[in-house]
Amino acid sequence: MKAVGSVAVIGGLAGCAGNQGDGGDGNETGNETGMNDTEGNETDGGMADTEMANVRVAHLSPDAPNVDVSVDGEAVLEDVAYRDVSDYLQLTPGSYGVQITAAGDPETVLYDETLEVDAANYTVAAIGEAAEENQPLSVEVFEDDLTDPGENARIRGIHAAPDAPAVDIVGADSGDPLFEDLAFGESQTAEAPPGTYTFDVVPAGEEDADPVASFDATVEAGTVYSAFAVGYLEPDDAPADEEFGIEIVEDSAGMAGGNGMGNESNTSGNESA
Repeated sequence: MKAVGSVAVIGGLAGCAGNQGDGGDGNETGNETGMNDTEGNETDGGMADTEMANVRVAHLSPDAPNVDVSVDGEAVLEDVAYRDVSDYLQLTPGSYGVQITAAGDPETVLYDETLEVDAANYTVAAIGEAAEENQPLSVEVFEDDLTDPGENARIRGIHAAPDAPAVDIVGADSGDPLFEDLAFGESQTAEAPPGTYTFDVVPAGEEDADPVASFDATVEAGTVYSAFAVGYLEPDDAPADEEFGIEIVEDSAGMAGGNGMGNESNTSGNESA
């Protein structure tokens, strides 16, 4: 068992699939089972075996409890807390039964569906609310582009704030958009030169509106990030007291067997009404 933030990644999952084939030297279990932590299966550049499906889980539902994740009836993640993002785990391409339950309570099932994966990289994100006050709880699958962005950084934004409208994310000084009209449950991708930036989050299309939040981000060349908009604009009126903020994760760190929590930015909550 490997600790990933407060996420437990359970290796050696038996029964998911048969022999993986050339899964990379240094991980004998990877040739016996269908799902493993990617550490020990790296190729050049720190990326995992491109013949495998690499899957991670992000808990972005602000009022849902900590969760356990099972694949084909076998536990792979335990006690995943809100805002946690796991490392990537490997799956042989194919179809799998994925179940998400309340941590330590297998009878409380939040998600139970079949997930089909190809030889690609995926983020499986729990978004929405258990209370369904603004958005019903759902699990969305996003394909992750982890190819080398060269001299730039690549940033993918995902809107997972249940009570927030579509938003623009713009440079605080320049007003230049990073993402435009990003709606709940959607994602967009952009590239930026390396450096430190301050971004404002504003309602989509409202150029003169006060930002609902601002955040700083430092990005490096050749690095891939995900920026998750999470929490509530109005936490006092929400099912959980979780303020709006931006959670930034360095995707390549999770692929290389990093700490699973990525590179968090200096996020902020509500700064204006």
